[in-house]
Amino acid sequence: MAVKGIQDINIKDKRVFFRFDFNVPLDSSGQVGDDTRLRRALPTLRYAKEQGARCILASHLGRPKGERRPELTLQPVASKLSQLLDVPVNFVPDCIGVEVSGAVGRLRSGELLLLENLRFYPGETKNDPTFASRLADLAEVYVNDAFGTAHRAHASTVGVPILLTQKAAGFLMKEELDNLGRALENPVRPVVALFGGAKVSDKLAILSHFVRTLDSVLIGGGMANTFLRAKGLAVGVSKVEDDMLETAHEILQEAQKAGCRVLLPQDVVVATSIENPGRVSTVGVTAIPSDSMALDIGPQTIHEFTREIQRAATLIWNGPMGVFEEDAFAKGTNDIAQAVAASEAFSLVGGGDTIRAVRKAGVESRVSYISTGGGAFMEFLEGKKLPGVEALES
Repeated sequence: MAVKGIQDINIKDKRVFFRFDFNVPLDSSGQVGDDTRLRRALPTLRYAKEQGARCILASHLGRPKGERRPELTLQPVASKLSQLLDVPVNFVPDCIGVEVSGAVGRLRSGELLLLENLRFYPGETKNDPTFASRLADLAEVYVNDAFGTAHRAHASTVGVPILLTQKAAGFLMKEELDNLGRALENPVRPVVALFGGAKVSDKLAILSHFVRTLDSVLIGGGMANTFLRAKGLAVGVSKVEDDMLETAHEILQEAQKAGCRVLLPQDVVVATSIENPGRVSTVGVTAIPSDSMALDIGPQTIHEFTREIQRAATLIWNGPMGVFEEDAFAKGTNDIAQAVAASEAFSLVGGGDTIRAVRKAGVESRVSYISTGGGAFMEFLEGKKLPGVEALES
């Protein structure tokens, strides 16, 4: 991708508008509950400070829907960033207007100013040209380090960079693009993708795209039930997307035509309830009891999936293999996480549940790259162009 990195442009003593993803969870006291996203922004912030940029930091928080909601203020983020950087991060309680312009005008080289929640204005999500212009007027240079919002055509991700000639990606954005590009645009083969989670519909476009382009696709989790049912198997009271049965069948046919191997579970762990599982047992997929549901992949499936993972040169994983939050149904996801970590392949993991599963398995440091992109990650997998990235290329 023809996207410049922040190191490729001159930011010294320049007013730089930084778009970050500071959409962090707040605890009951209104303070930052999980600072992972803030820590991922630190390399870009430290570099900008060292280079003497006059840093204007912008983000959204939650979904205020164009209204000023005090509980979604970014002030706690400014406080937490000050702690993490060990330097003052000033805060202004708005993102446009006279007070903001004055605060920006007083910035010295290397100083940081965090603006209030961009989504307090409806013009942010609507990519309103006037709102974008007022944001752009604050700066001379634009840097986007918020890959997680790159799939949104909002004022701060598309409108502002179109108006500024100097623009670049921050370190996290560049890291995401480089690693996703390595896995998807010019991968070393064989390429194996693992998909889990509850719904086929959530990953329909990705599956249709991948079975035409990849070497193998492994399907577990709740979505596997729909594929098994599409093959004519009875799956008890397992959750099935009835409106996706024909689509699932078509995906399997497309894969066969394209020469892509699709591996479905051969055995599953079943119970009559998730909350009160009672008797948990492992059965073949042709022998699921009528009163039970499939809640994890079984040992034979784990073995087959692991063998396929071992032959991969590139691995892509999104979605757990079962209800991994419950210990009774966590083995499949845990063992697959261990297999991905043990592989010599380049491994790319994304999606909130998958990241939590990797952390629960204790193998986070052994995965090649973990994407924090969320929706942007999923749309990249679909082969879609991301508006926030295209704005940096233009």
